[in-house]
Amino acid sequence: MGAGGLVAFPTETVYGLGADAENVGAVERVFTVKGRPTTHPLIVHLGGAHQLAEWAADVPDTAHLIAERFWPGPLTLVLRRADRVPRVVTGGLDTIALRVPDHPVALRMLTAFGGGVAAPSANRFGEVSPTTTRHVHEGLGADVDYVLDGGPCSVGVESAIVDLTGEPAILRPGGVSREDLEHVLGRAVSVRAKSAVRVPGQFPSHYAPQARVLLVEPDRVPDEAELLVAQGRRVGVLLPPEFAGDAVSSSAQHVIAVPDSAAQYAQRLYGFLHDFDRHGCEVVVASLPALEGIGSAIADRLGRAAGPRDRASRGSGRFSGR
Repeated sequence: MGAGGLVAFPTETVYGLGADAENVGAVERVFTVKGRPTTHPLIVHLGGAHQLAEWAADVPDTAHLIAERFWPGPLTLVLRRADRVPRVVTGGLDTIALRVPDHPVALRMLTAFGGGVAAPSANRFGEVSPTTTRHVHEGLGADVDYVLDGGPCSVGVESAIVDLTGEPAILRPGGVSREDLEHVLGRAVSVRAKSAVRVPGQFPSHYAPQARVLLVEPDRVPDEAELLVAQGRRVGVLLPPEFAGDAVSSSAQHVIAVPDSAAQYAQRLYGFLHDFDRHGCEVVVASLPALEGIGSAIADRLGRAAGPRDRASRGSGRFSGR
């Protein structure tokens, strides 16, 4: 990495595609390999909270409080960037996104390297994030110089992103819930669907498999799936546990019963979406999870995988090809 190479490495959330954050050429290669817009900032991964002042300017007490509670962990802080940070990392912004991942392999790599590692998820831009090395190899192939295998990711959805350049606000739901953040801060924290601060994962369509995702209320999943099957579509189904024995199982292309645990659902979500593509599904009818705790992050990822059209028309039975 110090020589400008790209390393795919495990975190507790997803596998990242890492480059030396101070090597402009290496960071530019990350954008090229992913096909990522250069205005879309990267998260800089650190080996510990003690590096905050090296990468951010005017670090507020709130940042130290959150870092003490949630780092290492699935939470990213947006702060004013320090002068050392190349603008290619921040998408031209004066802010920087920082986090300390909670994975032993990542932490050993970051500690040995000593600097910051700029790393988006190790997949092509807009596609389903990787949670295993198999996903990395299938998505990026030989475009990665080295892949560190740390096993399946334990959280499975990306970090929560919290803007601390003003009043604390969540810009992307993730592995740390709004409820947990509010408990630590002792105040309400807003969630902003749109913000002047650009951060990863805010595009209207993101985290998307090849299949079109149709996000519906849990009790509508069997009917929506049957309607699409009757139209001759190759249908994948993310079925709520209470409907696991439904007759749709025999007519759909591929059926997955959603785990009872929201944490397990989050951990396995991207693996499910990869599986639907392997089974050649055209459309996936997915159950909307409860919007609390990590369920908010699951709903966010499924909603962005669906795109604005299918989010707006969920439950309508309408479908158009990708």
